[in-house]
Amino acid sequence: MEKFKISFEYSANGVNYESHQFETDHYSMFTVANKDHIKITVNTKGVSLDKLKFKMTVPFNFDTNDRVFLNGYQSWTDCREYFIDEKGVNMTSPRLAPLLFTPLGASGDYNFKKYDSRKGVFHGYSYAYVRNGETVNLFGSLSERFGYTIINTVCPENKIVFEKELEGVAIHGEYILMDIVHFKGTMDEVFDKYFEVMQIEKPKAKRANGYTTWYNYYANINENIVITDLEALSKVDAEIDFFQIDDGFQTAVGDWLHIDSKKFPNGMKYIADRIHEKGMKAGLWLAPLGAQYHSKVAKEHPEWLIKDKFGKPVKCGFNWNGFYALDIQNSGAREYIQHFFDVVLNEWGYDMVKLDFLYAAAIVPGYNKSRGQLMCEAMDFIRECVGDKLILGCGVPLAPAFGKVDYCRIGADMGLEWIPKLDIQREGVSTRATLGNTVFRRGLDGRAFLNDPDVFLLRDDNMKMTPEQRKTVALINRIFGSLLFTSDNVDDYDGEKMQTLLQVFNGKKPEPISAEFVTNDLLEIVYMDENGNQRLCFNIKTGEIY
Repeated sequence: MEKFKISFEYSANGVNYESHQFETDHYSMFTVANKDHIKITVNTKGVSLDKLKFKMTVPFNFDTNDRVFLNGYQSWTDCREYFIDEKGVNMTSPRLAPLLFTPLGASGDYNFKKYDSRKGVFHGYSYAYVRNGETVNLFGSLSERFGYTIINTVCPENKIVFEKELEGVAIHGEYILMDIVHFKGTMDEVFDKYFEVMQIEKPKAKRANGYTTWYNYYANINENIVITDLEALSKVDAEIDFFQIDDGFQTAVGDWLHIDSKKFPNGMKYIADRIHEKGMKAGLWLAPLGAQYHSKVAKEHPEWLIKDKFGKPVKCGFNWNGFYALDIQNSGAREYIQHFFDVVLNEWGYDMVKLDFLYAAAIVPGYNKSRGQLMCEAMDFIRECVGDKLILGCGVPLAPAFGKVDYCRIGADMGLEWIPKLDIQREGVSTRATLGNTVFRRGLDGRAFLNDPDVFLLRDDNMKMTPEQRKTVALINRIFGSLLFTSDNVDDYDGEKMQTLLQVFNGKKPEPISAEFVTNDLLEIVYMDENGNQRLCFNIKTGEIY
């Protein structure tokens, strides 16, 4: 990797420059470069530099048998291995371009990363790999605290381009522009080395089973539903670790201590106590940075909201008819967040919080901090608030969450059907997309956190997948996941469904041996379980088994 070129665009004293040099009248760069590591630090020469764009290009000879993987922007963003002659995602088509300017696209990178739809051109964040058989070349950023690292594989031109996302940042003094490592070996060898060099401790949490209310009732939950499903689950002949209450208990997103008294007349501590009586840990869903447009917190404290450059609150998504985000750089917002975490965890007694829509912390740059820096600081703050209780992260850029959460969603929300109703954004609800993420983000499991592949559902009612497709999801989650949740009332199960549930909950985790696309749609997985080597081959677009 010691052979590379740079491009540095910046403005100094109101004049724009583009340089390919390591030293000019405005800056000097200090470089550490060898075959496994490149670190570039810039020092300005008594002048402030802004309007920054930095790229580093490294040659790489792609082979026709190579597969490339680039980590998606956040938890929900689809990402899988690609053939080097496949087309990249086209987000500039007339059908998709409107996403760039509406809250629908706020959960992705569409507002700050230009997409390239040429064959063999892909981009991702923080880490990527090129695999040929069992040999893997992994490229990874050692830190996103100076800005997100965007990795572009340009296969037709035999090069990899690393960008540092620096919108809104002005440099005066020293700044790390790039810190990239390269490791070659087997899948396990390169990921072990990557996390060893980053000094990320292995997660202390254990592989776990559980339940969430979301994928059967969504926000239409109440105390009776929760107690009924809890009672049914407590009779299952398996160790059930978590029972999680999802969205729908609060009067508005952001007003976490204002409970809907019609739905939950006895309050949320009562629910946690009932869960504990059944020998399970109690989990509660929160979007801790979210504030629905009509929420009390948004109306009473507009000064707590993240603002754009015009001083207007930033719209962070279309969920709940739209929401803003709390600004953790604001002391009042920080105190509010600390307070509701204290109540949820210490007064109500919840053991785990599922923290969702976390990308909102870095929806726009600000305070002379990049999106990457803001996201890393947000995860530091959230870990501080939660203390030694458990965190299930979701909707979060993954590298800032490394070592900060115990469990983490690594794919989009699962749908009740195999083919998504809407397929117009990379972060949308999609069973097939989340399965691809589950398989190809497996290198993070047990290293960055424990992977949450989202739920498996076996029920017949309120379900549009075939029985075969439901079993496929359950098997893939069992092979690659470490948080195995269902969302069914198990009292409705017949004997076959209960047997499948017990296989997932009680069975030893199989060992993945290999996974790759044999065609653009046909995914072949080889794994080892108690009966020896097994093979699963299915069409990821249709769910059909071969």
